[in-house]
Amino acid sequence: MPSCCCLLGLGFPSPPSALRILRRRMASRAFQLRLNPLTGDSEWLVVEEEEEEDHHPTPPPKQLLATTSYLDMLNDSARNRAYRRAIEAAVTDPSSRVLDIGAGTGLLSMMAARALAAVGGETRGGSVSACESYLPMGKLMRRVLRANGMENRVKVFHKRSDELKVGDDLDSPADILVSEILDSELLGEGLIPTLQQAYDMLLAKNPKIVPYRATTYGQLVESTFLWKLHDLHNNEANAADGVWLTPGEMERIVSVKPQQHAMQCGYFNWILLGQSSTQLLLDGRDNQVVRGRNADWCDHWKQCVWFMQGKGIPATEDQVLSLRARHNQTSISYQLNINDEACDRSSKGDHLTLLPERIALYGDKDWRSALINTIKNALTVKSSPTCVVADDSMFLALLISSMSPTSKVIAMYPGLRDKGAAYLRSVADANNFSIDQIQVIGKRASSITADDLKHKKVNLLVGEPFYLGSEGMLPWQNLRFWSVRTLLDSMLSEDAFIMPCKGILKLCAMSLPDLWRSRSSLKDVEGFDHSVVNETLGACGYLPGDQQGPCLPYYVWQCGYTKKLSKVYSLMDFNFSEPIHSCFGKTKIEFSHDGTCHGFAVWIDWVLDERKSVVLTTGPDNRYWKQGVQLFSKPVEVNPGKSVMHVEASFDPSTGEITFSSSSTTCS
Repeated sequence: MPSCCCLLGLGFPSPPSALRILRRRMASRAFQLRLNPLTGDSEWLVVEEEEEEDHHPTPPPKQLLATTSYLDMLNDSARNRAYRRAIEAAVTDPSSRVLDIGAGTGLLSMMAARALAAVGGETRGGSVSACESYLPMGKLMRRVLRANGMENRVKVFHKRSDELKVGDDLDSPADILVSEILDSELLGEGLIPTLQQAYDMLLAKNPKIVPYRATTYGQLVESTFLWKLHDLHNNEANAADGVWLTPGEMERIVSVKPQQHAMQCGYFNWILLGQSSTQLLLDGRDNQVVRGRNADWCDHWKQCVWFMQGKGIPATEDQVLSLRARHNQTSISYQLNINDEACDRSSKGDHLTLLPERIALYGDKDWRSALINTIKNALTVKSSPTCVVADDSMFLALLISSMSPTSKVIAMYPGLRDKGAAYLRSVADANNFSIDQIQVIGKRASSITADDLKHKKVNLLVGEPFYLGSEGMLPWQNLRFWSVRTLLDSMLSEDAFIMPCKGILKLCAMSLPDLWRSRSSLKDVEGFDHSVVNETLGACGYLPGDQQGPCLPYYVWQCGYTKKLSKVYSLMDFNFSEPIHSCFGKTKIEFSHDGTCHGFAVWIDWVLDERKSVVLTTGPDNRYWKQGVQLFSKPVEVNPGKSVMHVEASFDPSTGEITFSSSSTTCS
């Protein structure tokens, strides 16, 4: 059994990046990139900020920040309470000048303003300044401040902290710094350079800092699951099917990125050697938050895994191993024993880094076998075919080229592009095909012309489907394959083989109490009204009227306590033999278990062949894909034989979105 090293880290939300911020005399404007999941095309969203004199700023777009962890963070009462106590302990001087960097909704700024008022700061020159560079969040913070009567007690800056200047923005250096620029890896949001710049340019001598200190603890573990998430080469060897993504001496040519990988480590089997946790010390008075494997579930604070190379390092009882840690400005790396090169893994031009779940999938024997058998059957009736790999699949490009030496394979690789081409050149000989068989276009389907295909008709159009960079999106956003198939319609032969030939939207009713708690709408957070943020942050529970929160992507197996309350139902079919079109589906759910139903998980099963003999499921039982989770406006108590639920869904091909509606009834 392999050994891996699990490092338990800190988790705070990572706001989406405003790619460019322009400042004008009377207004600010942020441009944010929005991706169309069906085409891969992007467009700029413009977020305006009105003049500061405007007391009624327009709210940010609905659910703009729903995929961030802000809501979960604000629902973490233990963390909020610890911050409040630390800030109250720090603000004892009525003349204190407090600076909040990365202010978010302004919660810590309001805590500081309230603490300052409690010691008479309003009449003694005390002040609170909040710095939030992401304009949509800054707009939301202004609404929160106004809702709590704090708009005149907290001065807001829509700037990066390194753009603030003492004497211009700040009247004088701050004596107290509060911040939440922390993520699961601790340093990933630029904690060190941000604090260093603040110490050098924005703070008085000997300032008070909240949080005061953080300590990361490491723990060696043994886990087959973790091994599969990073050791593609040895899992390929176990599959023994003749296709090599990592052949021979190139076993690291496809790998996970050498970094800490955040995940909920309490929900898979491993062997632990002792206890471990992460401690965040908020002040010098032992006011702390501890997060370990057995802590209360939350989504914004995960543990981290650092993978040892290959099969791991053998360890025996009472053996002493040397674990070394080092950090740079934005990350921590680890080295186990002197011969482990974990801290110095160089990356060549042909080297590809993928997420751990994709590495595990490529090494999965059953998944590989399903694709191999389907392609083999297709090639028996297609001689010298022209094949288009319509996504970023390295596996399918290698598979078809090696199984059919006379085929011409055109890899679209809209995400991999030149790196994908360099990779294929490196592994061609080891997979017994000529690189001349493969042409990497590196284009989106909307840009492909008959000239790219040398005016040949496409006999095979295949995909996993997998589009680099879309792994964190909702499962049906891989219906981009259907959009590609439609754009290439005129280039397909009449009897073209399309794989997958169909997608089936599946769902299962679920009890999800931990996720429900983390996504519930906000009211009072440590004495401050946060109800104005619910729509923008995509809250799901107890909203006014019949409002429903968004369907969001999650690894359901990492969502704390979960329980299936029904069998799996089919809700909608997507037939890829036809051009893309709108779809509608409905089903009646009959519950097989009693419990509290918080919503349902939804995913797509990919049907590879027209006989429906090979189906790849991406449901919750498979840990390598995210599912969509639609939480209800209110939990529903259900009983077998007494409770039923009607669910409807519609697919809009212009946006790639699926919307859901549901209603429940109870029979007497």
